[in-house]
Amino acid sequence: MALIFALPVFLLAGLPMLGYAVTAAAWIAAAGLQFAAERHVQRSIAGGRRNSALGAMAAATLGRLWLVTLAILLVGLADRESGLAAAVLAAVLVTVHFCGLAIGRLMAAEDG
Repeated sequence: MALIFALPVFLLAGLPMLGYAVTAAAWIAAAGLQFAAERHVQRSIAGGRRNSALGAMAAATLGRLWLVTLAILLVGLADRESGLAAAVLAAVLVTVHFCGLAIGRLMAAEDG
């Protein structure tokens, strides 16, 4: 959702669209990786394979981190201004993502 709201900011502020495009692509790919890992975790837990579930979550978390970081690094090497825009956007996306997770867990704890 934050990615959608960032597009008009990039357009109105005249920020490099290369930074937005690369970060958006990496973020969406990382979300797909996380989704696949969560499905694997559910199957592993249902099958009683906790180590497999833990390994999948660890690999997905590190994979997301590396994927987004490498995307920012590569776009930054191509164009410094685009790299800075990509890094700031990624920082905002990560912050919003973790805040959303924290709020979701707090709300789930209140229901339980």
